[in-house]
Amino acid sequence: MDFTDDELEQYRMHADVCKVLTDAKRLMLLDTLRAGDRTVGELAASIGTTLPNASQHLAVLRSAGLVEGIRVGTTVVYRLSEPAITDACDVIHGIVLRRLARTSVPAAGRVDDAALQAVQG
Repeated sequence: MDFTDDELEQYRMHADVCKVLTDAKRLMLLDTLRAGDRTVGELAASIGTTLPNASQHLAVLRSAGLVEGIRVGTTVVYRLSEPAITDACDVIHGIVLRRLARTSVPAAGRVDDAALQAVQG
C-alpha cells in the first residue's frame, strides 16, 4: 500500500503526540486537568513532584498542543486544549487494566502452577 504525502504527515504527527504520552507524570497531569483548570503548584502537588519538574512536563504538553496556559493576574492556569486526549488515554488505560487482570503476579517466593507448567513445557 502506498501512502500519500498527507497521510505520511498525519502518521508523523500521530507519532509525535504519542511520544509526548510516554511519560507517567505527563499522563497524570492530563488526568488531573480533566477535572478542570489548575495552577502549576496545584498540579505539582497533585502528582507528587516539584514545581520545576511539573513545569517541564507542562512545557512538553504545551508544545504538543495538548494543554494551554492562561495568565490570570500573576498566575498561570493550565487547562486541556484538546480535551479529547483524555478519551485516548482512557482507551489505553482500559487495555492496561485488562492486561493486568490477565496476568497475575505471584507472591514473592511462590511459583504458581501456570508459570511452572510454562517452564516445564
